Amino acid sequence: MSVLEEKVVLVTGGAGGLGAAVCRTLSREGAIPVVADLRIEQTQALAGELGCAFGVALDVTDETSVARVVDSTLQRYGRIDALVNSAGVDVTLPIEKLSIADFDRVAGVNLRGPFLMSKAVFEPMKARGEGAIVNIVSTAAKRAWAEASAYHASKWGLLGLSHALHVEGRQQGIKVTAVITGGMRTPFLFDRFPDIDACTLQPPENVAETVRFVLCQPVDTVVPEITVIPMKETSWP
Repeated sequence: MSVLEEKVVLVTGGAGGLGAAVCRTLSREGAIPVVADLRIEQTQALAGELGCAFGVALDVTDETSVARVVDSTLQRYGRIDALVNSAGVDVTLPIEKLSIADFDRVAGVNLRGPFLMSKAVFEPMKARGEGAIVNIVSTAAKRAWAEASAYHASKWGLLGLSHALHVEGRQQGIKVTAVITGGMRTPFLFDRFPDIDACTLQPPENVAETVRFVLCQPVDTVVPEITVIPMKETSWP
């Protein structure tokens, strides 16, 4: 039996891309994915496909929406065993063309969102003395390239938040991991860079497998940070 059998895993951005791959991978391991996303039709479709999953609308930047999703999950299952913060956005523009609203939206989804979600699940996990939070970061938290200032700022911030929560969480039995991902074959990249060479990217299922690996660690072991990149990654040494 998988250690993830019957585990309740809340996945933000769960309706597509990496989030959907995580939901499918964990479902095959017997987990119960809570598919949380703004795109409610896609959310419900994936939940229906997986059968055991629970689909719910979520705006990670909104405190009320976050509280509603966490509360409804706790009411339905009695616990949240793991949270995967996978929702993410980017605006690819030079800083002189990047609006304040653009910056706020990117920071809101990529950094404020994981903060709100982690804050909401921390107390019930602490009360049970166990739980796991996986933050999907990026190589953008380790390096920098042009026309991505908001994205870099949010991901560097998320990496710092993840390590800070790791320090706090391990005292309460809560494992917090930053998964540093390289480029993936998802709409997140293809929609903005249609000419990108797919051969330099990795399938999201590979990163989902890394998330599964992190969540399957023995009870007395935690992985604070792990990097998973394509063999031909162009933005990493």
